[in-house]
Amino acid sequence: MTEMMDAAAAKSMLKTRARDSAKWDYGSVLLMTGSLGMAGAAVLCGRGALRAGAGLTRYAVPPELIPILQTAVPDIMCRERASVSPHDGYDCAAIGPGLGDHREDAKIIYRFLHEYDGKIVLDADGINDIVRYGMQEDLRSSCADIIVTPHMGEAARLLGIKRAEDREKCAVEIAEMYGVTAVVKGPGTITASPDGRVRMNTTGNPGLAVGGTGDVLTGITAALFAQGYSAFDAASLAVFIHGMAGDRCAARLGEAGMCASDLPVEAALALKYIIESEKE
Repeated sequence: MTEMMDAAAAKSMLKTRARDSAKWDYGSVLLMTGSLGMAGAAVLCGRGALRAGAGLTRYAVPPELIPILQTAVPDIMCRERASVSPHDGYDCAAIGPGLGDHREDAKIIYRFLHEYDGKIVLDADGINDIVRYGMQEDLRSSCADIIVTPHMGEAARLLGIKRAEDREKCAVEIAEMYGVTAVVKGPGTITASPDGRVRMNTTGNPGLAVGGTGDVLTGITAALFAQGYSAFDAASLAVFIHGMAGDRCAARLGEAGMCASDLPVEAALALKYIIESEKE
């Protein structure tokens, strides 16, 4: 039976913060994002992670992006991607937004699939590299706890079919095939777990159908995953918050005029709304 991811479900899942907590209590996130010409994807992903409450966030990027990102997102530390190891102790690694097609990045993804036993969010070119470089079996056999967030085209590639049409069917099949939590994006985004649970999202609008919104979602998802939510809860809660942020943007700017960079602050306000409504 498909569960509805609505405001009541979000309220029941969302955790509040202890007064005596520190940044280490809210997870460390590695963002393997961005490439030359696509620094914006890294910016959007990073701001999504920050506004969803990640305790400590680091970029793993090409060296030419470091000056850009340290100016655009001063809250996040940077390191060169080539120096990143699966054994660095991050709670969650988000891989994919803005990577492009680079064999060296695929090698790093391969290492994470084989050597990392933490949490991974795979999106965009992280997913494309799985198919492009034939790492489907590596994804299937990985000991990491993995969320994949494909749109319908990427879902079709993971499933090895020409065209995907049924969002829920695709999510369930990807979750079963690879043993991952699958988020298939679009109207009524579907989240499916490997054990057969399915949630349909109830927030969002056509204004989210614009470049960069998925990068923000990846950041939000990684932040929640790092904070200790299960893969299924982190993914479905992130989708709900992201959609609510989109609805807030649409109310303020209109669906045609909103863009991805409007979302992170609205995501923070959506979280605030959910938390404060719990107290009523």
